[in-house]
Amino acid sequence: MASTDPHDLVRQALAGDRRSLARAITRVELRDPGVAASVAAARVRRREGPGAPHVVGITGPPGAGKSTLVDRLIGHALDAGQRAAVVAVDPSSPFSGGAILGDRVRMERHTGDDRVYIRSLSSRGHLGGLSSATSEVVDLLDAAGFDLVLVETVGVGQSELGVMEVADTVIVVLTPESGDAVQAMKAGLMEIADLFVVNKADRPGAEALVRELRRSVELDEGSSWKAVVRAVSAAEGRGVDEAFRDAAAHLAWCLGDGRGAWERRRGDARVRLYLDLVAEDARAGAAARLDADLDAAIRAGRISPHDAARGGR
Repeated sequence: MASTDPHDLVRQALAGDRRSLARAITRVELRDPGVAASVAAARVRRREGPGAPHVVGITGPPGAGKSTLVDRLIGHALDAGQRAAVVAVDPSSPFSGGAILGDRVRMERHTGDDRVYIRSLSSRGHLGGLSSATSEVVDLLDAAGFDLVLVETVGVGQSELGVMEVADTVIVVLTPESGDAVQAMKAGLMEIADLFVVNKADRPGAEALVRELRRSVELDEGSSWKAVVRAVSAAEGRGVDEAFRDAAAHLAWCLGDGRGAWERRRGDARVRLYLDLVAEDARAGAAARLDADLDAAIRAGRISPHDAARGGR
């Protein structure tokens, strides 16, 4: 039975109790300070360097087939003798703040496997497309001993840039229907991709998209790692094995020549988490100060939201 004490709960989660792990993640989302302190005190391998676990971010436009690709990558991880966890960051309900999609139906075939753990998180309106709890949840899964952690994000374009700071390797999934490489550049995805996966590669326009992405990568002189462009049909499993190896090759680069770039990502992630926590505390404090009189004045337009935020009445 999962404990209610935060330290016991985290201890049981790290010992392999799945119910305790689920409850600990829920309390991370709810910003339980006891659980946060226990996770901070745990041995998190990625604090020491890349490689254990390999954290892979999967992002791209809605409908690109990210969940199908994640399902295939889980299968490859299991074939390699690894334990895999998935953090699926879903759109939030504007009323409940909860994850609308729940655990992804496309991954159902893995839910009964003890080597696999799948969890949906709510983005809760955060512009980064990632819940501010995601980094801490990844730390918890790291300490629980998973070998591969896949973070699948909402897929809302520019706001996906935050995934770069959580993942070691970022896979951007595009399809011929999602537009050309120019659209990817407009969304800022060219800047974060370590691997481009052109999914649904049997459809018209796929080869042209692959060529265009490769030209764009060659023209990018700002990174020492040249993003790989891989044509894939995730639904049929074609090309996924190569993409799995591409991700492993990027991790090897992070362990070697790319260690400095990896360290910068980790530093950016820590700063972003700090800013998220401060912003959440500030919002909670403002909500606590919003008494009935001020609420009524803002609603009636007697005071502007800007003046109210500056302390006016």
